Parts: sequence; structure tokens; C-alpha cells
Amino acid sequence: MNRVSPMTGGAAQGQGAQGQGALAGRRVLYTGASGGLGHQTTLDMLDAGAEVFALDRDQSKNESLLADTPDDVAARLHLLEMDLTDQDALTAKLAQITDNKPLDVVINNAAIYPSKPFEDFTMEELRLVHQVNVEAALICTRAALPGMRDQGWGRIINVTSITLTGGWENLAPYVQSKGSLLGLTRAWAREFGKWGITCNAIAPGAFPTDAEKIHPDPDGYRKFVLDHQAVKRRGTPHDIAAAILFLASDGAGFITGQNLAVDGGWNMT
Repeated sequence: MNRVSPMTGGAAQGQGAQGQGALAGRRVLYTGASGGLGHQTTLDMLDAGAEVFALDRDQSKNESLLADTPDDVAARLHLLEMDLTDQDALTAKLAQITDNKPLDVVINNAAIYPSKPFEDFTMEELRLVHQVNVEAALICTRAALPGMRDQGWGRIINVTSITLTGGWENLAPYVQSKGSLLGLTRAWAREFGKWGITCNAIAPGAFPTDAEKIHPDPDGYRKFVLDHQAVKRRGTPHDIAAAILFLASDGAGFITGQNLAVDGGWNMT
């Protein structure tokens, strides 16, 4: 098994979704990087030459990501087991990461998605969703902003959700949190653009991840998804990775404030 390297290491050339070395030399902060859709994106960013600081609280998923990381790029992966509700620890870790060199890309992806009727949520549970899904993004972006501003280049990518267009029941705090991220995407895009920083969001559709396992009728849900999509297949982690790598690249420098649906044509607004 590969081992986690110290928080050092240069960027090597890689063959990623956007071509060889598309992210060479870029330092990426990625929350929720080891699970769900993050796992493949992390591997593809490493392959494209990035140095990735992967924040995830799930040790087993971190170990799985590490096991799948090729030896020739492992020196550029820094697995950081973090509880994003511990905001003091998160702030301290980010200060360490940005102490000597700026971050180039921030991907605010981590989320929790408890499912039950709205009236059954306690205020404490509602606050917890907001802490993980929104406040962690605020802290990560604030930490990266000074370095991005000073170097005149940066990419902020927020992961929203298809649920914003449908207002799905029993997911009210999750939907609310993703709406907050979309609002921040637009506000940050407007405010940060003068410094060469873009801010965009991607809205994944219904991908077959752990989040889907909460559904009581998986077969019925799969049919429901395919009936709504124009493309009649389930999405894959590579579909998300390709979108994120593009938005993180130089080629997306004139795109900002957008919410890119990666959903097989479910939402066409």
C-alpha cells in the first residue's frame, strides 16, 4: 500500500481528463474527497499533475483512495482525516497548508444528507447540516482567497445538487444547504472576478452513490432516474471528474458564476 507523504512535493506531468499535465503545479483543496464522487476526481486530478489535499473524515474511504493511488503520483496526495464540524481544527490545518504557498483550486464537496420529514428535524440537526455543507465551504474559501488574490489566479468549485430544481421531500436541510452554496457561487464570482478568480458550481444528478442507498425502493428509484434523464444510462464518477477538471483548468478562465448540471439531461433550465 502507498503511504501518505508529508505536505510537500512538486507537480509531475500526468495524463488527466483535460490532457497531459492540465493541472501540473496546481495545489488543490478538496473536501469530501475520498468518498462517493470524490474518489475518482481525486485520482484524475493527480493524474493531471495536481497536488491534492484531500479532506475526509471517513478513515476507511481514505484508505481505499490511498490503495487506488498509483505509486508514481502518491507523493502529491495528502490525506487529511478531518471532522469539518471542528472549525478551529479545520482553520488551523488550512493555515498550515497555505503558510508557504497558495492554494490554486478549492472544491467544496463535503456534505451530509439526513433524510426525514422536516418537522422531525431538531434545530441541532439542521445546524449540523449547515455546518458541514456550508460553513466548511466558507472557511475553506476564506483560507484560500488571499493567496489566490495575490497570484491573480484561482478556481473555486462548489458542488450543489439536482435537488435544487425539484425541491425533493424529506431532504429540506440538504436542499437548503445546496441553495446556499449556489448563492455563494454567484456572489463570489462577482466579487472575486477582478482578481482572476472564477467560481462555479456543478450540480450532479442522481448518481449511484451511498446517498442513493437511503432510498426504500432502489429498483423503482433507478427507473425513476432513467425516465427523467435524456441520456439513458446512470452517471459515473468519471462524468463528474471531467466537469470538475475542466472548471479547474485554464480553459475555463472565462466561465464564472455558473451552475453546471451533470445529470444526463434531467434538468435543462
